[in-house]
Amino acid sequence: EIIALGTNAIATSAMMKAKANRGASGESAIVWMAPKVDVIIGPISIIMPNAMMGEVTPKMVEAISSSPALKIFLPLTQERVHILGVRGQPLPHYLEELVTKVLKEAIDV
Repeated sequence: EIIALGTNAIATSAMMKAKANRGASGESAIVWMAPKVDVIIGPISIIMPNAMMGEVTPKMVEAISSSPALKIFLPLTQERVHILGVRGQPLPHYLEELVTKVLKEAIDV
């Protein structure tokens, strides 16, 4: 089951259109669900307090960082952050790698 958790309704709606099974928005939903899921996938900024123009709250960051879930971060950020060793690629390339390599390895473990 794929659960879409967004910082706002627009983000959640976009994930629902991409075929998530269920969705919820906001700090409460993210804090509640983070310890209950098996895998968390999102941009690296979901572990940066106040990222995304303040939409990522410190409580969200704590819940995501503390979750026992496997965390897979995409090197995408609106913040002034550079991730060394990462080649800038279009989002579809990162998603292809996510599906064909990372998730396959996670499922096979």
